[in-house]
Amino acid sequence: MRIISGKHKGRRLVAPKNLPVRPTTDMCKESLFNILNNYFNFNGLKVLDLFSGTGNISYEFGSRGAGPITSVDGDFGCVNFIKKTASDLDLDITALKSDAFKFLEKSKTSYDIIFADPPYDLGQEQFEKIIQLIFENELLEEEGMLIVEHSKHTKLDHMMNFSFAKNYGGSVFSFYELESDEEESLED
Repeated sequence: MRIISGKHKGRRLVAPKNLPVRPTTDMCKESLFNILNNYFNFNGLKVLDLFSGTGNISYEFGSRGAGPITSVDGDFGCVNFIKKTASDLDLDITALKSDAFKFLEKSKTSYDIIFADPPYDLGQEQFEKIIQLIFENELLEEEGMLIVEHSKHTKLDHMMNFSFAKNYGGSVFSFYELESDEEESLED
């Protein structure tokens, strides 16, 4: 895996082979960040990376100036790799070992961007639950964005605050946005 842009542009990272992960491909990651560049200045953005695996997405945000970044994964090996890599790269990333659903139920912090990349074989209801928990618990800042990576076989365009989706082969990024109060009052 490599970091595409920012202060660590071109840096290659090699994760241990025994981690239970399916990293977002460089092509998908580059496409995702090309979209996000149209919405955000990354400096100082508060980011939550759920099911963070190797930390691939967290490093990309961090390299572009985002931070603080919270990376949540249920595997000790993944969390330890993220902690070591974040320290080596001097990035503002906190890696937490936690079940993502329990984290969402208990979190009191809101974020500018939430990226969730659950295992593709998670059930449809569990994908929907991630989105519901984020919006019910008000974990997304106004003007913020939730991105869920999932397989093309999982359909999430019916969920609350759905904005648009982008397909890349067998992978899909579904984007969700909260409308600001100003936009809502303009529509009234």
